[in-house]
Amino acid sequence: MFSGIVEQVGRIEGLTAEGAARRLTIGTGFSDLSLGESVAVNGVCLTVTRHDGMGADFFVSPETLERSNLSALAVGGAVNLERSVTLDTRLSGHLVQGHVDGRARLTQVINDGESWRVELTLPAALRGFCVEKGSIALNGISLTLNAVGETGPDGRFTVGITLIPHTWAHTNLRFCSIGDEVNVEVDVLAKYVERLCHAYLTPANA
Repeated sequence: MFSGIVEQVGRIEGLTAEGAARRLTIGTGFSDLSLGESVAVNGVCLTVTRHDGMGADFFVSPETLERSNLSALAVGGAVNLERSVTLDTRLSGHLVQGHVDGRARLTQVINDGESWRVELTLPAALRGFCVEKGSIALNGISLTLNAVGETGPDGRFTVGITLIPHTWAHTNLRFCSIGDEVNVEVDVLAKYVERLCHAYLTPANA
């Protein structure tokens, strides 16, 4: 479990194919990682399979490559990193599992002088879990939704988010270009509420 507060922006040092899977070698900036420890990499919960000094290896399964933007990583690329929370950790963000629900496409970035206003489009299937002033994780960053639009003819909807200077400076969103995809994890509490309420819907409304 994570909180969506990025601790380091790591760099991809190596990409090794292992059949349909892939091994990532990342310069993490963490000197005390443990073998088997969970680390969120761009919001994806991965396991440390080797660590040496400031570097570590992570195994990425074929399904994870298919569902996330980890398949688009290149050597030298930047990734957001967060170690798992402990029971005495302050929950400064929100509950993040490290399970990607979909990918958002960056469509607009506007610097208004003090912050950055960002717009992205998401798959229509995630709209029911997105509410104004609700939480969302993008590339593992806990963020607040400022606006949620209607689903368009392309089957996607637009969300608006404001990034404060600290978040912009200390995450990899500043390296993203228009059209790039970022990993999305919607609020897990919204997913549980939806599942619980589903049992009370009539067949006509299900």
